[in-house]
Amino acid sequence: MERAVTPYPDLIRLAGRTLERVRGGRTRAGAVAKAGCVEVCAGWKHRPCLFPQHGPGKEHERPIVLHDWQRAPVRRYPRQLLRGLLHSDGCRRLNRVMRRRYAYPRYFFRNRSEDILRISEEACDAVGIRHRRSRPDTVAVSRRDDVAMQDRFVGPKS
Repeated sequence: MERAVTPYPDLIRLAGRTLERVRGGRTRAGAVAKAGCVEVCAGWKHRPCLFPQHGPGKEHERPIVLHDWQRAPVRRYPRQLLRGLLHSDGCRRLNRVMRRRYAYPRYFFRNRSEDILRISEEACDAVGIRHRRSRPDTVAVSRRDDVAMQDRFVGPKS
């Protein structure tokens, strides 16, 4: 896979390797730098069968529903799902409290699709991570032990 100039080279490589593995090594993945993002792609006409949620239009304007065959791996690997969601549309930040002069880490997952937010919340529930909606489009994890648990399996976005 080609190296793309990005602030997250490890994520780009991981996405490319994943696409290649799903295809059984019969397709090479590539990365193309675009305005504001890097597109990781691999040509395969059956990709929509594996990812039926991917389609035309804005994801927050169409239903994102897991099919029955997708539910088993989501239930079996909720940590990996959360990791992927956070690496794509999330972040870990320090929340600074100025009056008391301290800071603590928090995770935020932000998405405009209510369906995807619900999938994220269900994955948090499956792992036992307490969460709340800090905004209508944001799932936040703030409690110290829950953040520490996520730190163990999410890892940096490098």
